[in-house]
Amino acid sequence: MALSGQSVAVTPTATIAPMPPAQIAVLVSGSGTLLHAILEEALPVTLVVADRPCRALGIAGEKGIPAELLERVAWGPSFDRAAYGEQLVKLLRSRGVGVVAMAGFGTVVPALTDAYAGRVLNTHPALLPAFPGWHAVRDALAYGVKVTGMTVHVATGEVDVGPILAQEAVAVEPDDTEETLHERIKTVERRLYPATIRRFLDELGEGKGQVR
Repeated sequence: MALSGQSVAVTPTATIAPMPPAQIAVLVSGSGTLLHAILEEALPVTLVVADRPCRALGIAGEKGIPAELLERVAWGPSFDRAAYGEQLVKLLRSRGVGVVAMAGFGTVVPALTDAYAGRVLNTHPALLPAFPGWHAVRDALAYGVKVTGMTVHVATGEVDVGPILAQEAVAVEPDDTEETLHERIKTVERRLYPATIRRFLDELGEGKGQVR
């Protein structure tokens, strides 16, 4: 509190530099179509990490984005998930990553959502909380729904239960197969996910993101 007669120096708002955007790492495992959509949005992606050799690494290279192959060499009970998670988190932190976007990454890494709580984003090919899990499109068809869709959410230690950031419905056609329905969902995903990441970053900069 200022005493009577004393002046208080106030920094003019115009001289306060804006916070730089959070640097994004995109985690990939496959063809890279979702990565390509994210990069086309001109988001601040500074690192791409893959858990296996894949086309997405090539896309990163074509776009001039640093890419790392942190290869998963074991599957089943022999896979040391904790050690892999430790390596991944160490890599991300060494590159100054602030937000992680999953883009078809095929390895569940609990250490990631612990280290980047509230800052790991993911997509799901259904309208969560309906049809969680690995076979959402197949399950929606088997149940006979007329409408499904896709969800962008914050990833947590539990699969497909994090806070929902965006959703969009996709109609199920009478002659749909799992492949045709999933492709239409992916079309929505390639548009909605980058836009949601941008909104998340904007809110993060304003102090309204999911960070804790």
